[in-house]
Amino acid sequence: MDHDVPALLVKVGRSPQNHGCLGALRSLGRAGVPVYAMVEDRFTPCAVSRHLAGGFVAPTTGLEDPRALASTLIRIGRAIGRRSVAVPTDDESAVLLAEHAERLAEWFLLPPVPPGLPRRLASKEGLRRVCVEHGVPTPRAHAPTDRAQLVFFARELGYPVVLKNLEAYTRVRSPVVGHTTVAHDEGELLTLVGSRDRPSVLMQEYIPPSHAEDWITHLYCGAHGAPAAVFTGYKVRSWPVRSGATTRAWAWANPGLARLAADLCRRIGYSGVADLDWRYDRRDDRYKLVDFNPRVGAQFRLFEDGHGVDVVRALYLDLTGQRISPARQAYGRMFVVGQLDVLSAAVGAWQERRLPSAVLPRSGTERAWLSWDDPWPAVAEAARFGGMVARRVTRPLRIGRTPA
Repeated sequence: MDHDVPALLVKVGRSPQNHGCLGALRSLGRAGVPVYAMVEDRFTPCAVSRHLAGGFVAPTTGLEDPRALASTLIRIGRAIGRRSVAVPTDDESAVLLAEHAERLAEWFLLPPVPPGLPRRLASKEGLRRVCVEHGVPTPRAHAPTDRAQLVFFARELGYPVVLKNLEAYTRVRSPVVGHTTVAHDEGELLTLVGSRDRPSVLMQEYIPPSHAEDWITHLYCGAHGAPAAVFTGYKVRSWPVRSGATTRAWAWANPGLARLAADLCRRIGYSGVADLDWRYDRRDDRYKLVDFNPRVGAQFRLFEDGHGVDVVRALYLDLTGQRISPARQAYGRMFVVGQLDVLSAAVGAWQERRLPSAVLPRSGTERAWLSWDDPWPAVAEAARFGGMVARRVTRPLRIGRTPA
């Protein structure tokens, strides 16, 4: 790999414990690429990595004017001093890079994705319409415009019902739920939505775990949606349990699902890195697309081909004019997110009244945080995770001491 061109990990909103960002930093850094990153402070896991060429402390909330965010990127590009490969690490940064690509092109190498496509795919309602237009199975869903529709659609779908924040940026500015959430009855639904008259939320059909399997596809597509690297895997656990981010997964062969994902990207002309979540519904024997994240997925390091190329390296190779040599996916790899996977295993076992399934990683497992050649990010993450747990445990005590 010719590694002279630098890369910048782009981030919008506060997510200091984004292990996908750290994975991208390590992947490119180990290949000799000078990698820069936007960080919230000097002590995030990414900021203390030995592979970081330079960190730009640029805390954002997602509430900023997108033109101001683009100006921040241009200032960072000038500070780096050379045109860099921009790597989006969240939906908001993917939307920002696509919609301001013409302005950013002087300082950044970007995939030629249609400007409005990442926003449409990151939108839960936009994705549902894309699936309908292109004949891709997806769970039944509705986007209510008011509280009356909220109740009506929930009754039509039938409880339990799944709730997701509707759009990129609005999920940062005014989230209805903290993550994908299941409402089991009308009372719980109205409690979650609160007093909002126009809840920005998608209501989705609930597919029971007893009838489902969770699968993921990570890919990189070049110009006009031509797939250059497509990987498939099986999601074992998540946090929160059965509704959140992946905490343990296997790289598993699924040629039919790979074709389904690649064909969709080709038809819509998607170019760039993407992370797609699918739910296999045994009731009708179909894979149903539930999320299309137009950016680096947090667990992308689960996947490599026989040449050691993952989707971030594929992005870098393509945008710097280098060839991506065809190679088969490396199967049997495992990805684990440390303490969150332990929590998921314990809570899942308690809910289902059973002993927890395998918790210890097997030999060769890719860990989200721990790496012997780059130990400090795991230390920084442990400190932040411990602080978060301590704050949540002591919160009732602190509230109780608050003067009336």
